[in-house]
Amino acid sequence: MSATIVLDIGKTNVKLVLLNEEGATLAERRSPNTIVNDGPYPHHDTERIWQWMLAGLREFSKLAQVGAIVPVTHGATAALVDEDGLVLPVQDYEFDFALPGYEAMRPAYEASRSPQLPAGLNLGRQLAWQAQTFPEQFSKVRHILMYPQYWAWRLCGVAAGEVTSLGCHTDLWQPATRRYSSLVDVMEWRSAFPPLHPAWTPLGALRPALAAETGLPTDCQVLCGIHDSNASLLRHLGGDAPPAVLSTGTWVIAAAPGLPLDGLREDADMLANSSATGQPVACMRFMGGREFAALAGADAEICGVNNVQALIAQQTLALPCFAASGGPFAGRPGAVHGPAPHTSAQRYALATVYCALMSDYCLNALGVTADGASVVIEGSFTGNPLFAPLLAALRPHQQICISADDSSGTTCGGWMLHHWGKAPRKSGTIAAPLDVSGLSAYRAEWLKAVA
Repeated sequence: MSATIVLDIGKTNVKLVLLNEEGATLAERRSPNTIVNDGPYPHHDTERIWQWMLAGLREFSKLAQVGAIVPVTHGATAALVDEDGLVLPVQDYEFDFALPGYEAMRPAYEASRSPQLPAGLNLGRQLAWQAQTFPEQFSKVRHILMYPQYWAWRLCGVAAGEVTSLGCHTDLWQPATRRYSSLVDVMEWRSAFPPLHPAWTPLGALRPALAAETGLPTDCQVLCGIHDSNASLLRHLGGDAPPAVLSTGTWVIAAAPGLPLDGLREDADMLANSSATGQPVACMRFMGGREFAALAGADAEICGVNNVQALIAQQTLALPCFAASGGPFAGRPGAVHGPAPHTSAQRYALATVYCALMSDYCLNALGVTADGASVVIEGSFTGNPLFAPLLAALRPHQQICISADDSSGTTCGGWMLHHWGKAPRKSGTIAAPLDVSGLSAYRAEWLKAVA
């Protein structure tokens, strides 16, 4: 059997997953994704990830005959390389910096559908700052590689580009026309971007030295790879009426395939991502995983319905936002109005209610309101027993589905790239609306407070 290894690098955690031909998990390794704060700027610890991954590849090579490795990573991240390796560390997109004049260089929102974001969340701004601040190193750049393709390049030696990472609020891509933006030519970067390939393209076999070191087959193929939330979206794109998808993790990203881009608003952090097949997808997001952790605290304890009901009854409102990066209310300081939660279960309840209200807000803003349309929840929030039922209670006109194939749709999406054209196993449950009283009035009060 030809197994698949998915290297899944999220902003918070890194996973290495071994899957069989049917998409079932055979083995999995996890590690925190740490940021190094020394050197020229805060950056990703790529060498630690590399050594950790090699140990996992050695372990997995003993468990199955591996046919492909698929890199899947978070967005807003690129690697600047020459023939030998990195010429600068891979910058953390949460590192803030000043770059006067960039706003005049970036393309119009109507062209890029990339909202102006803080720190390095617009990858074009991040690259322009690196070019200006480190001109000697930047002059040596042979390839600007999106983060999934950096790992593919390290594994097989082939440099490639791919649209899902290029089209993720980078200022570098025009999703509607499927072309590079004006910024690429203004900065004279076009020659540094390698040829584009579909995410499912086998770029080449694993480097012979790596095959020998890990025990993997010499013909093990390295695929081009994909942006993580687009990997989660992948299995839902078939059919005439794809559902809206909530990809949940460090970021909660609401994606509405098929809806027009005309209603997107830059000031609300609404954007168009590019799907694996290059189609523009209307999206809106907030840093839900980070905000949940801020509200729930380190000692989070899963709550009961009674905790949610008590919050609603006493009108305890969590008002955005509790993370510094992006979202429709970016820049506002988060606040809790009403009686404060005191126990870990109460804090968990408040964090759950907050994230459900924010998700509902994003879906409505995108126009995901038609009767009968469904919403699928992917990722870490599927492990929260009250999140989906709360969202179902907020949206009684829609079917809220909980994906149950794995805790991260990114793994399934990575597997699909190796088995392109093969339908994945589909399983999951439909959430029954949470039976709490006063929720509609509570939501109205929350909307009034954030307006």
